[in-house]
Amino acid sequence: MKFAIFESLKSKAGKLKREIFALYLAARDPHTPWYAKAVAALIVAYALSPIDLIPDFIPILGYIDDLLLLPLGIWFVLTMIPPEIMAECRTKAAASKGKLPRNWWIAAAIVVLWLLAAILLGRYLLRNFVEPDSWSARFGY
Repeated sequence: MKFAIFESLKSKAGKLKREIFALYLAARDPHTPWYAKAVAALIVAYALSPIDLIPDFIPILGYIDDLLLLPLGIWFVLTMIPPEIMAECRTKAAASKGKLPRNWWIAAAIVVLWLLAAILLGRYLLRNFVEPDSWSARFGY
């Protein structure tokens, strides 16, 4: 019983990995609309990013983005890509080993975007939820 559940989860993870690779191929296809390419690139980048919206070490909530947000993002981008292009990309993904090329510049850009988002969120929270008078008293402004 335990092994059947494990095999089922392993099979679903393999299908999700092939679907991410198919989305990567669709984002590079010249017949895919530009807006679908942009959303597909964001979904693939998020799927491969080591930084999650909700960190995995937070019990239960940490896996919600992996179990809920990622499939919803995939579904959303699949509605934008023409079915014939997606079928061709799925065939290519199944035929290949499914290894995405490594590009360290893109990885660095993703890390920089996450850091920028964290800085902007922190700045927003400080400006809107911390009293300005307490800032001047603490920092001598």
